[in-house]
Amino acid sequence: MEKIILGVDPGTLILGYSILSIEEGTPHLLAMDVLYLKKIADYNLRIRKIFDSMQEIIDRYHPDHLAIEAPFFGKNVQSMLKLGRAQGVTIAAAMSRDLSFTEYEPATIKQTVAGNGNASKDQVLRMLQAQMGIDLNPKYLDASDALAAAYTCYRMMYNPKADIQQLLKPQAKTRKKSSRAAWGDFVSQNPDKIK
Repeated sequence: MEKIILGVDPGTLILGYSILSIEEGTPHLLAMDVLYLKKIADYNLRIRKIFDSMQEIIDRYHPDHLAIEAPFFGKNVQSMLKLGRAQGVTIAAAMSRDLSFTEYEPATIKQTVAGNGNASKDQVLRMLQAQMGIDLNPKYLDASDALAAAYTCYRMMYNPKADIQQLLKPQAKTRKKSSRAAWGDFVSQNPDKIK
């Protein structure tokens, strides 16, 4: 059974989106683009444009699910609030069309796609190309970030045992033993070799 995932990288200046079709467990890219909103000076009109455009995209492709990147916590509170509004409006547009959604932390997306929760946008793009076997050359990396959100959703749907949160937990650092401790371990494990 075919499933279609709408991936979104929210933003109030540039919003990335992608459409990923899953056929027989294999993902296929149907569309990947951005809403370029910088030319709309009025912030309220930008938010309205996001809402209307998301509804149009949903009506055109009929996705089964929305995968959206969560706003990251940064130092600039105003930027975070604007990202949150873009995300909220996108989710509202999806809900107005009875579309379910999942929110993914940026580190979870990067970990799922690139194997590193701190991967750069370019690294994520290259790994998407390698894993999907396609050549991507987006004008804006917001589009490929949206594809990464959709691809993360695909991976979670088709590999539900993958616990990405476990992968994101910091690994316990192993301390190198001092030579004295190492010698003590050797002695206790090999008493017959000590005279």
